Amino acid sequence: MGRDYDCIVIGGGPSGATAAALLAAYGHRTLLLERSHFPRHKIGESLMPQTYWTFKRLGMLDKLKRSDFVRKESVQFVGEDGRTSEPYYFTDRDPSEWSTTWQVPRDRFDQMMCDNAAEKGCEVRFGARVRRVRFEGERATGVELQTADGSETISAEIIIDASGQSSLIARQLGLRKSDPKLRNAAIYSYFRGAQVDEGRNAGATIVIHTPGRAGWFWFIPLPDGITSVGVVAPPAVLTTGRGGDPAATLEEEIDRCPGIRARLEQAERVDEVRVCSDFTYTSTRMAGDGWMLVGDAFGFLDPVYSSGVLLALKSGEFAADAAHAALVRGDSSAAALNGKTEEFQRSMHLLKQLVYAFYDKQFSFGAFLKEHPQHKDNLVRLLIGDVFNDEVGKIFDQMGAWTELPAPPHTQDARAAAT
Repeated sequence: MGRDYDCIVIGGGPSGATAAALLAAYGHRTLLLERSHFPRHKIGESLMPQTYWTFKRLGMLDKLKRSDFVRKESVQFVGEDGRTSEPYYFTDRDPSEWSTTWQVPRDRFDQMMCDNAAEKGCEVRFGARVRRVRFEGERATGVELQTADGSETISAEIIIDASGQSSLIARQLGLRKSDPKLRNAAIYSYFRGAQVDEGRNAGATIVIHTPGRAGWFWFIPLPDGITSVGVVAPPAVLTTGRGGDPAATLEEEIDRCPGIRARLEQAERVDEVRVCSDFTYTSTRMAGDGWMLVGDAFGFLDPVYSSGVLLALKSGEFAADAAHAALVRGDSSAAALNGKTEEFQRSMHLLKQLVYAFYDKQFSFGAFLKEHPQHKDNLVRLLIGDVFNDEVGKIFDQMGAWTELPAPPHTQDARAAAT
């Protein structure tokens, strides 16, 4: 019996829009289902330079260049006492065009990405909530959909779950596993009139330690004089003594942190205060018979290095290529869809090791690089997202003696690939 579509993509964020655009460009009948009506609010505005290559493949570069999105050329770290590090300028390593990226308001950026998928021939439906994925035995065969007009069942040869932290398939199959060492939450809002650096550092993402390194702030310049500001810390740190009022908590954390307080002295909050969890997790599988997980639906990594959109784009790209090959061969089994799983998990693990080092209060990147200067380039490559290679991971051979690093991933997909 024929399927309604070759591929259904659940979720219109960066991972889903990437997979949908590429599959449609390959000529496959592709349906993208997004439960929200765009534009909609979404956190995660800062990009890594390595996103350039996926944008180039998607045909997004000219659209981004024509936008008013703030150009990002660096990242900077600020200590708990307010002292700033030297900026890490991506263009110092390579002055090519790809080394400069963007700070993107996600409501507009995600709309651009979905529009791009539609331009490639993908059918895009907004306001379409997938209640569950249908299985026949272990094979995914379609979705049960709820819209304003009622319910509907749609079939496809391959289901790509890009449902974000809802993680539809992972939750349905019990695949999601959290990391107890990285259980944090975030409280954030948007400010107008913050003190932004000048020159090459004007668009920098700034990471600012709170006193005692109990947590950290992000500071991300956006268009129209707006800055995204949020504090990340364990939930117990953010709920102690504030009566559960997120706005009061954010105000107090700003006031007690020299590095962020000075930047916001003349600023005005112009949006509501929001709360989100950023608990780090992954799934024990990335693909199965007729299904694949991409972006946050597969796993989420603490956002300190702004790796979320990069991982979303690359996983969407990998999934589209694997799905295309599977559809051409007429084989959408788990083995056929797992081609890039090991490479993606290895790359995500490199960034996770860097996150572990950041949260070690006794570890200093400056002291480490002073003793191991040969790894400075590897660190910069990690910060730009250049993790899909076999070279930058060498930094952790020495770093493992300085700080505790996470064990390598041992998912079911990785074990299957090794046998």
